Amino acid sequence: MGGDTADIGLGDGRALAAHPLRAQVLAELHARPFLPATTPRRFLHVGFLTDPLHPQAARAGIEAFCTARGVPSPAEGAKHHRVELGGATLRWESHAEFSTYTWDFPSAEPSAGTLPFFPPATSLAGVLAEIAQPGPLLVAVDLHLVTDTADDLQFNSLFDRASLARSDVNDGEAEIASDFKPDPAGFVRILVRDRGLTPEAAGALVQRVLEIETYRLLALLGLPEAQRLSPEIGRIEAQVARLTEAMRHSEGLAANNRMLDELVALSAELEAGATASLFRFGASRAYEEIVRLRLVTIREQAVPGFPTWQRFLDRRMAPAMRTCLTVEQRQGHMSAKLARAADLLRTRVDVEVEQQNRDLLASMNERTRLQLRLQRTVEGLSVAAISYYVASLVHLLVEGLHEGGVDARLGIHLDPGLVTAISVPVAVLFVWSMVRRIRSAHSDED
Repeated sequence: MGGDTADIGLGDGRALAAHPLRAQVLAELHARPFLPATTPRRFLHVGFLTDPLHPQAARAGIEAFCTARGVPSPAEGAKHHRVELGGATLRWESHAEFSTYTWDFPSAEPSAGTLPFFPPATSLAGVLAEIAQPGPLLVAVDLHLVTDTADDLQFNSLFDRASLARSDVNDGEAEIASDFKPDPAGFVRILVRDRGLTPEAAGALVQRVLEIETYRLLALLGLPEAQRLSPEIGRIEAQVARLTEAMRHSEGLAANNRMLDELVALSAELEAGATASLFRFGASRAYEEIVRLRLVTIREQAVPGFPTWQRFLDRRMAPAMRTCLTVEQRQGHMSAKLARAADLLRTRVDVEVEQQNRDLLASMNERTRLQLRLQRTVEGLSVAAISYYVASLVHLLVEGLHEGGVDARLGIHLDPGLVTAISVPVAVLFVWSMVRRIRSAHSDED
C-alpha cells in the first residue's frame, strides 16, 4: 500500500498515489511530542551549535552513545530520538544549526530552602561527559519540577533577587521562576512549582520553558554580530559622506574614476558584511518570534513584586534585538546610498567620456578635412607632374623622328616644339580624366 508515501487505498486493490513528501509533512506535526512528567522531576538540558554543512556530527555522537549502552539508535534520517536508561530518559533533537540533549531524572521533594542534587555517581559532569560534544556549548539548563510549598526560601537560596523573574502560568496551575544567570556549574537554574498539573500538562510546560531559554540564547547570537559590524558600517558611512562631498567639487575624468573605484570597493566591503550576517540576523528574528509565541502559550500572570518572564525579556532582550534590526537596516540604507552615489558618479564619468569622444570626433573631422585638402592639392600636382612627363615623352619621340628623317621620307614635316605644345593640353586632359576616374572608382567601393 506504500505506507512510506502515505498512499490511500480505495478498497478494490487500487490506491491514490500520494505526494512523495506527504508522509514527511504529516509526521512533522508529531515529530516532537510532549512527554508526560510526574512531579518531582529534574531536567538537564544542553544545546550545542552544529555546522549546518556537517549535520552528521551530532548524529554520530548519539549513535555512539546508544551503541555503547546497548539501546536502539536513531532511525535513518530521524531528527529526534528518545531512549530509556534505567530510571532516566535521554531525549535528543537535531535542528538546523543546533542539537539539544535533555536528561529527565527522577528527583526527591526538596526540603525547606534547598533543592535536590545528584549523588556523586551521577554528577552533572559525569552525565554530560557520556556523549561526545558535537559543537560549542550554548545552552545549559538545570530545571526542577517540584510540588509548590508556598515557601519562598527556595528563591532566596537559588536565585539573585535583583534578576529574579516569576510568573504564574497555565491559569495558575504552576509557577515558573529564574534569574537567567548561570550557577557555579554553568547551568541556568529554572524552578517550576506544580500546583495541580496533570503529567501531560507538566511535560508540555517543561518543554516550553526549556524552549524559551534555548531560543532566547539563540536569538541573542545576533547581538555580537551586530556589535562587530556596527563600527565597520560607521566607518563606511563616514567615507561615503567624504566621497559624496568631494563629488561636488571634483573635476576631470581621472579624479572621478578614482572616486568611483573607492565607492565600488566600499560597496563590495558592505555587501560582504551584509551577506555574512544575513543568516544570523534572520535567524535571530525567527528565534525571537518563537520565544514570544511560547510565552503567549504558557499564559503568564504576574506575581506581586516580581516581573514576569515576558516583561523581563522585553526589558533585557528587546534592546538587543533592536540593535540587530538597526544594524541590518543601516546595511540596507547604506547599500542604497552607495548604489545611488555610484550611479551619479558613473553618470558624470559617462558624460565626460562622451565629451571627450565628441572632441575627439571633431578633431578627427578636422584632420580628415585637412587630409582631403592635401589630397586634392597632391592630385593637382600629380596631374601637372604626370602631364609634364607625358609631354616630355612626346617631345623626345617627335624630335627623334624629325632628326632621323622619318618625317621627310613620309612626306610630313614635324616641328618638335609645335607638336610638344599641342600635346601638353591633350596630356593634361587625359591625365586629369584618369585621376578623376580612379578617385570615383575608390569612392564607389567605399
